[in-house]
Amino acid sequence: MKLFQTGGHVPDTNYIFMGDFVDRGYNSLEVFTILLLLKASSILRPLTYNIPGSRSIRSLLISNHGTPANITLLRGNHESRQLTQVYGFYDECQRKYGNANAWRYCTDVFDYLTLSAIIDGTVLCVHGGLSPDIRTIDQIRLIDRNCEIPHEGPFCDLMWMTEEIETWAVSPRGAGWLFGSRVTSEFNHINKLELVCRAHQLVQEGLKYMFQDKGLVTVWSAPNYCYRCGNVASILSFNENMVRGPEFHTSCNRNESHTAVPVKLSEQLVFKRCEQGSVGTMLADGPFLELLFCSIQATTTGY
Repeated sequence: MKLFQTGGHVPDTNYIFMGDFVDRGYNSLEVFTILLLLKASSILRPLTYNIPGSRSIRSLLISNHGTPANITLLRGNHESRQLTQVYGFYDECQRKYGNANAWRYCTDVFDYLTLSAIIDGTVLCVHGGLSPDIRTIDQIRLIDRNCEIPHEGPFCDLMWMTEEIETWAVSPRGAGWLFGSRVTSEFNHINKLELVCRAHQLVQEGLKYMFQDKGLVTVWSAPNYCYRCGNVASILSFNENMVRGPEFHTSCNRNESHTAVPVKLSEQLVFKRCEQGSVGTMLADGPFLELLFCSIQATTTGY
């Protein structure tokens, strides 16, 4: 992916991905699995052991001496069993595997994704936006997130919220609310934040500050959305002094095959992809995929 060419390769660069990893694309399965592998590669180490009369077994263990995770995966409204059956991910898994097992394993993992992340105590990252039921970040910490996205309430709002007006209004999308500049300004003031980063809405220019005070920004990182929108994609970067700056990238050459695999990744990407040969092999064991992500989440912070 050009994203890693533009923003920097893992593990040299830390990333927060703000959801919607699947649907409306040819390679949702590969995208999501690659992100899981990248996350695992930064905090897991291999251990090979032998059982008499059995083949060698290679395990992944949490390293007590590894570096902090470089990849943070936030949940978006499309990390949902219901939406993925409508917008393509379910059909993609059926087409590639002949059954829905891969889809079921991935949607189980969705329930372990975090809802938000905070950068240096001053920047809140979330997929959709704010909620009328949430005034403080501590309230996000209390949400029971290990479940399917509900149809209403603060969990739903964080996934579906859309900025548009000054205060609050019912969203025409059918889930969540519209929220505006006054709401964002008050939330940032109460929580001592400088910025709320969100995704969820296509912006043709790739990145857009939604209000005059620049307290809310939409970052869109999928170029030429749905292979027809012609939009630019962006990454919002922060340096060690929290100075921010956008980096932009466009879609691949039309003649290139649609692939979700980055051109260059870390040299030991999850121990040579667990020495099994392909990403698809990881999905052959759904419980392993779920256990892997549970182990990862136990070592990281997020709400």
